Amino acid sequence: MKPLSVMLSMLAIGITSSAVMAEGVNLPNASLPNASLPNVSPANSELVNRGAYIARAADCMACHGEDYTGGTAIETPMGEIYSTNITPSKRYGIGDYTEADLKNALQKGRAPDHMLYPAMPYPSYNGMKEEDISALFAYLQTVPAVDEAPKEKTDLPFPFNIRSLMLGWNLLNVPSTEKREGLDQTQQRGEYLVNNLEHCGTCHTPRNSTMGFDKSLYLSGAPLGNWHAPNITPDESSGIGSWSEQDIVTYLRTGELDQRAYAGGPMGEAVAHSTRYLKNEDLSAIASYLKAVPAVQTEDTVSAVDVSRLPTPINESITHDLLAQKEYLAQAKAEVSNGNNSPKALYLAACGSCHGVNGYAQPDARYAPIVGLSSVRRDKPDALVNMILHGVESATNTSPIMPGFSDELNSEQIAGITNYVRVNFGGLASSDVSAGDVDRIANTSVDKPFLIKYAGLLAIIGIIVAIAIIAFIIRAIFRSRRRA
Repeated sequence: MKPLSVMLSMLAIGITSSAVMAEGVNLPNASLPNASLPNVSPANSELVNRGAYIARAADCMACHGEDYTGGTAIETPMGEIYSTNITPSKRYGIGDYTEADLKNALQKGRAPDHMLYPAMPYPSYNGMKEEDISALFAYLQTVPAVDEAPKEKTDLPFPFNIRSLMLGWNLLNVPSTEKREGLDQTQQRGEYLVNNLEHCGTCHTPRNSTMGFDKSLYLSGAPLGNWHAPNITPDESSGIGSWSEQDIVTYLRTGELDQRAYAGGPMGEAVAHSTRYLKNEDLSAIASYLKAVPAVQTEDTVSAVDVSRLPTPINESITHDLLAQKEYLAQAKAEVSNGNNSPKALYLAACGSCHGVNGYAQPDARYAPIVGLSSVRRDKPDALVNMILHGVESATNTSPIMPGFSDELNSEQIAGITNYVRVNFGGLASSDVSAGDVDRIANTSVDKPFLIKYAGLLAIIGIIVAIAIIAFIIRAIFRSRRRA
């Protein structure tokens, strides 16, 4: 269950990362086998095994962890919200839940004894089908119960700690999406997967003043703290209009598109825990639907790939030969003088050992190739700069972590590396990212909507006004009685 669009989570389609979340390297488009789904056993009932698939399609592990014990911090403008234990533990989890309780939590954001925060994406799950909820409930009863609470507990400041306020929020923002007309059967299935189970809009749709979906900008990209979930509408200049349906399927199955996109960070998590396990027909349905949604053009356009400007590997085998790469890197470093602070020298020193001299990296070791990626070719360099500044955590324990360099390199050096990567590996004719640009990006904070920013003050004013109104009414009643 992935976080809201305000959360520090989803580098999505087209973002570079060292966390490769593919079953292997880029598979041929014509032959993408269904991945083997963990937790499915012939010993389980068909209903339970279907529930395991629903849990993957709903991406529950992204927030609740591989063991479903929770504890993941989800950052929002209101404060950190921590995911909960959803194992069948009766004391700490949902062991006492009935199927009706789970349905209320998923569709209405109501636990048996309190309201949930929409960090659990119930505005999207609101559209979940009854049979899918039944299957998910059956499956969750079979996972190992873990009798311990997450180390951290959600404790939001006033007035957000008043969970009953979610009743009003729900009236305005649930459900988060509406069904479209004119879709064929495949696209209808894709709509259900995109809007409800996979809840893609949670990260990719901008928010309105109440932090609900801005439906007029559906899937057009949204800020994620220091990051940005990109436009995934079929717009040619700023979205994924140049991607074929098979491209989308390949990306969601393997986490990469050769010389175009690589899934890392939270999108790497989505691929690792969810989309790579979906059936081919479901991935095809998602792709068909994404090609059918209204295209929205945004300012953050992507330059077309100029293949003639992209580098070529030194030979066909070097990306799979660690020793050859080390020797080639040493030779490249020797060509720049000691103490050289040029962008090339900085790249070779800080990035070359993982991403390779020519940007083709080490796919066998799950280091990300960065040649031609759309995140490198975007008009706005924010995504690339943020990645260099903050790094990217891996989506699984077996994937490498890209470190951040904000403490090791100054703004001028980071700007130099950014320009070097954009020109040499993105194929851009030029790049003029400055140290000032890096400072701006590093210090940019997400603007809180007015209602969120001043919620405490507004709540106090509301209480004072309410007390004044009650006092006025009481006074009026006493006066009327005296006159009588």
